[in-house]
Amino acid sequence: MATIDLGKIKLVNRGAYNNSAAYTVDDLVQSGGSTYICIQNSTGNAVTNASYWSVLAAGGTDVGTTLTTQGDILYRDGSGLAKLAAGTSGQALISGGSGANPSWGNVASKIVNVAYYQNNTEYATTNNSAYLTATNHAISYTPSSASNKLLVNWIPHVRWTSGASDCAFAPKITVTIGGSASTLYEDTTSVNAYWYDSSGGNRLQFPINHVFDYSPNTTSAISFTVEFKNPHSSREVKISDGANYSKWVIWEYTT
Repeated sequence: MATIDLGKIKLVNRGAYNNSAAYTVDDLVQSGGSTYICIQNSTGNAVTNASYWSVLAAGGTDVGTTLTTQGDILYRDGSGLAKLAAGTSGQALISGGSGANPSWGNVASKIVNVAYYQNNTEYATTNNSAYLTATNHAISYTPSSASNKLLVNWIPHVRWTSGASDCAFAPKITVTIGGSASTLYEDTTSVNAYWYDSSGGNRLQFPINHVFDYSPNTTSAISFTVEFKNPHSSREVKISDGANYSKWVIWEYTT
């Protein structure tokens, strides 16, 4: 009876490629992380020789050898997979755009810091010529850079008692740096916060918003103090009447 050679009826895995071994068609070998199939009987022909071998399964990058430390991030650079090592605490991942690698960096913001202070100590005066200092309503702030600017927001809660005559709230804010004082703001018009009630004996109260853009040019502590008077009459004017808070908000920002 005639014998028919059917050849291999399944693929045979021969393991790692051996340059001295004899391979026949449909043998499988592994090399460099990839699997190759023999397409022509071969001895001593490397798997890169396409006359004898075809790639059956191409190996990929071993991510485990690329990412070695907690916090590493995997990305593709110009040639393949690459690792971006963990950045500094607080940094953000920043894209360099198409064709560039990602990186760690600080998120840019013009706001450097914000400070807030409130106090509800009541101060009252009937003096129309001399200022009363509201000692507990002072705030101190230290800039982080001499080139930064401050947006200073003072919001006193003010009460006027008219008594059928003029009543005005005239504030003055003094800035002190290293013992040297200067005026940040002074209401010299006497009408910026003014009230007159012809019926007499009534009162009016609400918060007033003051905003100043200030260039301190220092990294020393800055003290902001408050004084006020009623320049129109001897009627009483108050801040933080009835335990209502007067407030400061200071934004430090870059230019």
